[in-house]
Amino acid sequence: MSNRIAHALKPASAWNADGAGVASPDEGQIELASLPLHCGGRLAPATIAWRLAGAAGAPVVAALGGISAHRRVFDADNPRQSWWPALVGPGLSLDTTRFRVLGIDYLGGSSGSTGPCAGRTDISPITSRDQAAALLAVCDALGIAHLHAIAGASYGGMVGLALAELAPHRVRRVLAISAAHRSNALATAWRAIQREIVRHALRLGDGAGGLRIARALAMTTYRTRADLNARFPAPTQGADGRTDFPVEDYLFARGDDYARRHSPESFLCLSESIDLHRVDPARIRVPVTLVAVAEDQLVTLEEVRELAHALAGPCELIELHSQYGHDAFLKERDLLTPAFAAALDGA
Repeated sequence: MSNRIAHALKPASAWNADGAGVASPDEGQIELASLPLHCGGRLAPATIAWRLAGAAGAPVVAALGGISAHRRVFDADNPRQSWWPALVGPGLSLDTTRFRVLGIDYLGGSSGSTGPCAGRTDISPITSRDQAAALLAVCDALGIAHLHAIAGASYGGMVGLALAELAPHRVRRVLAISAAHRSNALATAWRAIQREIVRHALRLGDGAGGLRIARALAMTTYRTRADLNARFPAPTQGADGRTDFPVEDYLFARGDDYARRHSPESFLCLSESIDLHRVDPARIRVPVTLVAVAEDQLVTLEEVRELAHALAGPCELIELHSQYGHDAFLKERDLLTPAFAAALDGA
């Protein structure tokens, strides 16, 4: 498989983290002549966008998130431009004064890597194994023989587990937060309804409108009843006599924001990829730290316990409670810091 690095992305601004040895972020793209896909077919050519930032010369940790995550894992100068600012950065759970952090844009997404064209919903399926292969291709191009660890949450945890099965010699340890070895039927059912909303809207010529609704629905599966009850206790009367439901405003505001940043076709591709995820725990011998959130509606505590029991290699299971449910990986810095320490310092 031939590849080359193309520094075609806008260079990231330099940043400082109160000390020597911290390098300016580096980012670019690699271009593969062809990337075979796990379910058949291939991407030819394939472009994968990456960003590497943190302590110069330090061990490299790949940080991967949900399907809306991207290569900018953290940005000390502009935290709002990153997707994991609460846990990754100087002095945080994934301390970028001790580690160098590698992020990628997912294949099939809406950012700098190869994704579906507008109007195309029939592209070859992309799986967590394909994302793992893309990450390995980036490591090859950057001369990273092995990763100190993969810190993955949600879909990113699935990719980390897939890489541990696919190429155990390339990663020393995996931290998988709210991720299991397969999707359960109820979670797939919720996502299938979201995808059909988007497909129906595309047929009507309003893909963005469908994506807005699908994302609003998805938010009800990420958060918990307790969280929404606490934040939105009661409806109010609007000035025009219309009843205003604050939770409705919140959900559709999140839907509007998502639809502005992502294409309907990319959502269909990556949502399906979650439900195609399968790994064989008996083939994973890399040390794994698993984090399960008892209130998570999408990846249940029982599923993560099942995975922990079936893994062939060393495993530590950390069970947490959080009102944020599946979104705990974005919010719970204090609760998750011990899990990062266990995975990163034990690697």
